[in-house]
Amino acid sequence: MEPEIRTLVDISETQAARRSHADLMLERARWAASIFQRFDRDRTRRIVEAVAQVAHDHAAHYAAWAVEETGFGVVEHKTLKNELTSVAFAAHYADDDFVSPVVDEARKMVRIPRPAGVVLALTPSTNPIATVNFKILMALMTRNAIVLSPHPGARACCVDAVHTLARAAVEAGAPDGCIQVIEQPTIPLIEEFMASPKTSVILATGGTAMVRSAYSSSNPAIGVGPGNAPVYVDPSADIPMAAKCIVDSKSFDNSVLCTSDSVVVTLPEADERLRQSLRQAGAYICDEEEVERLRRFLFHERGFNVAAIGRDATWIAQECGIRVPPKTRVLVAPFALVGVEERMSREKLCPVLGYHVAKNRNQALSEARAILRLTGAGHSAAVHAGDPQVVMDYARMVESYRIVVNAPCSQGAAGLQTHLAPAFTIGTGYFGRSSIGENIGPQHLVHWSRVAYNSDQAVHFPDFAAVDVGFEGPLPPAPAGGLPHGGRSSTPTRAGQTGHRQHGGAASGGLDDSAREELRRLIAEEIRNTLKGGR
Repeated sequence: MEPEIRTLVDISETQAARRSHADLMLERARWAASIFQRFDRDRTRRIVEAVAQVAHDHAAHYAAWAVEETGFGVVEHKTLKNELTSVAFAAHYADDDFVSPVVDEARKMVRIPRPAGVVLALTPSTNPIATVNFKILMALMTRNAIVLSPHPGARACCVDAVHTLARAAVEAGAPDGCIQVIEQPTIPLIEEFMASPKTSVILATGGTAMVRSAYSSSNPAIGVGPGNAPVYVDPSADIPMAAKCIVDSKSFDNSVLCTSDSVVVTLPEADERLRQSLRQAGAYICDEEEVERLRRFLFHERGFNVAAIGRDATWIAQECGIRVPPKTRVLVAPFALVGVEERMSREKLCPVLGYHVAKNRNQALSEARAILRLTGAGHSAAVHAGDPQVVMDYARMVESYRIVVNAPCSQGAAGLQTHLAPAFTIGTGYFGRSSIGENIGPQHLVHWSRVAYNSDQAVHFPDFAAVDVGFEGPLPPAPAGGLPHGGRSSTPTRAGQTGHRQHGGAASGGLDDSAREELRRLIAEEIRNTLKGGR
């Protein structure tokens, strides 16, 4: 074969393999989603609870694995996050019904839930297992199939966790194939998944480039932007409590949550008390020379130094040649001016906290707004104040959809220490160029068809109590190799009746012999077509 033809075949084969890999997995997911949509609320809930319990049981195991694989964070804190995104997360939505039709007699309307279908979920390396738990449970609550693409830096722990939860789902009666994972993610492969017409929606959590790619894929996407939370401490605040909240927040999992505090802004009359309280809470206040060392270490011409992500304060101090007490939890870096040229104004996914003293309250609120506009618009902000007028003024000024008051920003904005919805995907709304401004939840993975009768009272609105709502069974087993052969069951049952359990192993990116043969056939066919087109 001529060298140039050999190159063409190699390129075509690679492209065909990626396309076929994506097509096979997504077709399997689409089949599973079509089966899942026949389940009633009770059956769906049993699956959710079973998977949530397995996720909780493995929380510590996967927390340790994630820290070992990525080098980010604290095992104890990741364990807590994994637990909060399992049983506790399922319990939060236990009373919500994303499955049953709703009859509104007063408005002569019936609302019918419509799951998205196939969710492609992109997960970050900073919060890998918590995000896997979170997105899988959201998909199950809404009867969607989900294909997860883990960050390469957390691939091994995420792949294993997805397999574990997929087995639990199938054993609890979920359709085989409703939870799958891309075992060897690459950018070209993920692009095939994102662009496929078989992907219903992309749920993206990660860096700006990845989220923008999801939005430009031609498929619906729910993505989030970066955080850079300003924290204003007013003189009316309980200063020691504010300092404790800030240090607890910034040190939580070594500040890998994008909701964590980035810059503290305060006033001269609170400055000295706040510094002393921060020291008592475990922070180290850097001098000017030490702040410059931190700048040089954390930021370079390519951006933030990824080696610092999720590292503890003492490690970062050692790397910078700064001597700190051994139990230091946070490094505080005071600076004079907020702005683009001040690198400490940017997001820092490590326990390094910017610190700025404004001249007066109006300037403090304006500079908090400026910090968010640099990076983090729409994401999160916090305020510590005893005066409700100050809280309201701050909330009006900052361009954020979450303003945490007198609580740790990191945990509070994520719904862990406030009554905000618990979430590990934070909508940044119009401020952050995102489609959703609230904490992402299962309600965002289901839409509702509305059957609307004539509003004229003379037009009869019937009784829907005895109407078949389409929960059918028994159900066919999953197709071999991920290729669907079955259709709608020929023996429908009434709503609430339980069909037989689905059989087969955990849904995954692995292919059996028949699927590999089909993949080879598709690759060969695409190569032939490519060569024909080139002649």
